[in-house]
Amino acid sequence: MVTVENLRRHYHVGGQTVHALDGVSFEIPAGCYVAIAGPSGSGKSTLLNILGCLDHPDSGRYCLDGVDVSTFDDERASDFRNRRIGFVFQSFHLLPRLSVLENVLLPQRFLRTPDPSLHARALDLLERMGMTMRLDHRPNQLSGGQMQRVAIARALLMRPALLLADEPTGNLDSKSAAGVLALIAEIHATGQTVVMVTHDRDVAAQAERQIHLRDGRIADALAA
Repeated sequence: MVTVENLRRHYHVGGQTVHALDGVSFEIPAGCYVAIAGPSGSGKSTLLNILGCLDHPDSGRYCLDGVDVSTFDDERASDFRNRRIGFVFQSFHLLPRLSVLENVLLPQRFLRTPDPSLHARALDLLERMGMTMRLDHRPNQLSGGQMQRVAIARALLMRPALLLADEPTGNLDSKSAAGVLALIAEIHATGQTVVMVTHDRDVAAQAERQIHLRDGRIADALAA
């Protein structure tokens, strides 16, 4: 499903070169649940951006679902990202003026050809998330845990090959965080490939495999 070969990404800051990723390689089989963990500055965010087709490596190769996406231009990467990758963010990224249902349906606005089946899929996903009674609510009328459930439903709308979760429990209390982690585990159990980025080792332990980064390199890889 995911193949990463010798990824390198360097930045020039204040006359110095920062090696954000320095020769990272790994594979993730389809249907696997992987946590990418490490302290601040370890390269997690840079790796997430590359996996999500938000950034390009300086060198190396990244294939998703058999497609080498590491050399895509911005337009092609954007189209591929919308169709094949779902994102769940720490701060939810819901649009405040849209309802719950409208937020979940947001990815369809970027389609070149409308897909009328997405409305029914959005309703089905929100039912799975326990949000049926909140369809017309705005984000400011929801709890943090509810907003994250809406964000997860939106991420799954396009049936992505890869679900990326960036610190998905970072803004939640312990009870809501446990609920969101349980929900991600349920989604993974349906066969969804999940990659979760976290600095929290307890959260990383929820995955079936862990990849720990340090100074832009893989420090260790653990199976649950």
